[in-house]
Amino acid sequence: MITFSLLFFILLETLAVLFAFRALSASRTPQGAVAWVVFLISAPYFAVGAYLFLGHSKVRGYVTARRDSNVAQSIEAVRLKLPPKPTAQTRDAKLFETIAANPVLSGNAIDLLIDGEETFDAIFAALDAAHSYILIQFYIVRDDPIGQTLASHLKAAAKRGVSVRFLYDSVGCSRLSRRYISDLTEAGVQILDTNALRGPTKRFQLNFRNHRKTLVVDGQVGFTGGLNVGEEYMGRNEHFGLWRDTHCQLKGPMVQQLQMIFAEDWHWATQENLIGDLNWVLDVQPADQDGLILAAGPADVMDTGNLYFNGCIAAAQDRLWIASPYFVPDADIVTALQMAALKGIDVRILLPAKADHWITWLAAFAFFDELRAAGVAFYTYEQGFMHQKCVLVDDTIASIGTLNLDSRSCRLNFEQTAIVFDTAAAHDLETMFEDDFSRSLKFTTPLHQQPLWVRVLSPVARLFAPVL
Repeated sequence: MITFSLLFFILLETLAVLFAFRALSASRTPQGAVAWVVFLISAPYFAVGAYLFLGHSKVRGYVTARRDSNVAQSIEAVRLKLPPKPTAQTRDAKLFETIAANPVLSGNAIDLLIDGEETFDAIFAALDAAHSYILIQFYIVRDDPIGQTLASHLKAAAKRGVSVRFLYDSVGCSRLSRRYISDLTEAGVQILDTNALRGPTKRFQLNFRNHRKTLVVDGQVGFTGGLNVGEEYMGRNEHFGLWRDTHCQLKGPMVQQLQMIFAEDWHWATQENLIGDLNWVLDVQPADQDGLILAAGPADVMDTGNLYFNGCIAAAQDRLWIASPYFVPDADIVTALQMAALKGIDVRILLPAKADHWITWLAAFAFFDELRAAGVAFYTYEQGFMHQKCVLVDDTIASIGTLNLDSRSCRLNFEQTAIVFDTAAAHDLETMFEDDFSRSLKFTTPLHQQPLWVRVLSPVARLFAPVL
């Protein structure tokens, strides 16, 4: 007689075998495929559930949903109306245009926003000046004083008749109160989880998170960068203290690119095409800076985030400075960083001294020694927690966005970054980096001299690098 437990075991083993075959064809690397096959066959009780949540590296539905409506054609029609800058067609600019599937546009103005107070002052001023619409998106939103302040500005805008559309991520906002959402909804704000219409399937999409931070007001001013919405981003967390982060304010044609990305995310959440409701008139700025918005995500045909970092490394001739709170790079990025340093390029990686995610922090130690041996310099920010995501290439390329230097950002999350090809913007970023380095220590201690728990756990943490 077949018992329930036997039936369950047969079903579990069948699923394990099916998932193992899927892993063989879908995993990004042979090592990843072997790891999943061994895990699924040897420990199906644990592995089947883990594979459901973590075993996927592409979001097919995101692409399919766009193709099933006219949103993709509408966005492409708008994209074609955005004129590229002919004089910006250098080899490096062309590379990033191809990776981003966006043209380099002239007529922009970019302003760095350093830390929480400066960033939120600028954001709130823009919200208060809104006349027609607000598009806003954050990975993390907290129901705390800064979150309530944001809500009050959004409700005031809605009361003035401004259309407010607000996207948040269900993983990043897992602790956001229902009261916060209902209060905004009752005030006329359309606030939605990015997986709002995907129903129960979203519980199997924990691997895919929308990590973008976007604000567009009236199609004329835009914001993106590293800051979410919470008291810690204002430096008011007792454990972390000062929260070092960087955002940027954009004006000019890059704002239209930023709102195109939001329109795609909004369509994924609602199946509503926003293209006809938005302002696409180009507001050319006297600063005339060249740039583009690069969006990356698991729906991309290629691994856009990974190509972005490799593109920055390949473009560097004299200097490559990177700030990232997490450092768990893929093997190709490790090799590219080594080659750049071996050529004599000044390669510096700025990381936080403190940890907010212990397993990611530990995994980074497994990479330091081999990169330092090639000449890569690591610095740890000592005055609080550093969360910014910035890249400076030579004196010509500055990038500020949401991309961390880890596999999760490069391959699994929906991300974006503003890339500016301009010496003035690069100089501003250089000044910011120099100040950050002055508050940092050069990290030179090899792994074998670290505390025992770091020596033991770091190689173990590195095994989880594909999902960190």
